[in-house]
Amino acid sequence: MSVAIAGGGPGGLLLGYLLARAGIEVTVLEARSDFDRDFRGDSLHPYTLELLDRLGLAGGLLELDHFKARSFRFHTPAGVYSCADYDRLRTPFGYVALMPQVRFLDFLAERANALPTFTLRTSAKVTGLREADGTVTGVRFRGGELATSLVVGADGRFSTVRRLAGLEARPLGATTDLLWFRLPRSPGDPPDADLDLYFGRDAYVGVLGGVRDWQVGYSIEKGAYPALRERGVEEIRAFVRDRVPWLADRAHLLTGFSQTTLLSVDISRVDRWHRPGLLLLGDAAHVISPVGGNGILMAVQDAVAAANRLIPALRRGAVTDDDLAAVQADRIRAIERVQADQVRVEQRAAAARARGRGTAPPALLKLLFAIPALRTRGARANAYGPFPPQLDESLLAS
Repeated sequence: MSVAIAGGGPGGLLLGYLLARAGIEVTVLEARSDFDRDFRGDSLHPYTLELLDRLGLAGGLLELDHFKARSFRFHTPAGVYSCADYDRLRTPFGYVALMPQVRFLDFLAERANALPTFTLRTSAKVTGLREADGTVTGVRFRGGELATSLVVGADGRFSTVRRLAGLEARPLGATTDLLWFRLPRSPGDPPDADLDLYFGRDAYVGVLGGVRDWQVGYSIEKGAYPALRERGVEEIRAFVRDRVPWLADRAHLLTGFSQTTLLSVDISRVDRWHRPGLLLLGDAAHVISPVGGNGILMAVQDAVAAANRLIPALRRGAVTDDDLAAVQADRIRAIERVQADQVRVEQRAAAARARGRGTAPPALLKLLFAIPALRTRGARANAYGPFPPQLDESLLAS
């Protein structure tokens, strides 16, 4: 029995690693020649770090440069307040590790390549599916093809596997886009600036800490990018100077849109994540918006749930449609809840823009999050997500 996984992102690589740890023949097909993309998700939550620790990987990973974000704060006209204090959690990893995703993926690929049943093929863009009597029996890719027992599409929000399989993602209602850019760190920057949102009247800025720079995301109404580009970057620089004053001395370093990356925010989901012989995971099955930084977390948890179901099936000698349906059943409640929360945030933002009101959350939240227990609860919800799956580590003994 063998598995082909399309997509070398966090979910695809982790699932490949787990299957190979169980002695399953697995090939990960990555369309690009490497994992280096700018402004991919960089957030490794406590759930992910705890999982990697149980797998014996966390120590080596955390030797790489990373930034420990210990809280999540809102900066609003009503004041500054924390809504999540990760260092209050009962875990050795009381923080969100912010690490360039390429470093995480390179690390995971290196550890997976050391396993005898794991193969990584880069520059291997999927071009077709092999099928027989309605069952997917393999995959074609640039440079070759594979006959496999199962194809897993973990190739992201614009999934080629999803399109080839005839599975359609249903949009749920995103109203915002984000324009990302970087500004350098300075020794005088606030030591407690971790994961912060700065709200203005018509927009907000997200600031994510890094070892050498700050990743800054400027929110715009969906579809408004061409008009913003026509007006120029001074509007963004002025917002940063006004709302993030400690970055004001560097705002001028944003000189043009060539320094930015537009992230078109999407929230969507495939109703059925599988066909006979094929399974979708991560953004290929359900696109998560950047709200909460949960994209990697959801993909990692998908991989855990899939490993729990697929390893026994592959060892039995057949992956049935019931096995694939069970993976979706294990994950659907969590995905529906996360996406519903994100849709509510999007709807509130759209309503505020329509009424000409500010983008900041209600001032009542400041009073609520003055209660330490609620900040801990907020941290736990974000650190682990709803209904987090637990890996059956006994399956990894081949």
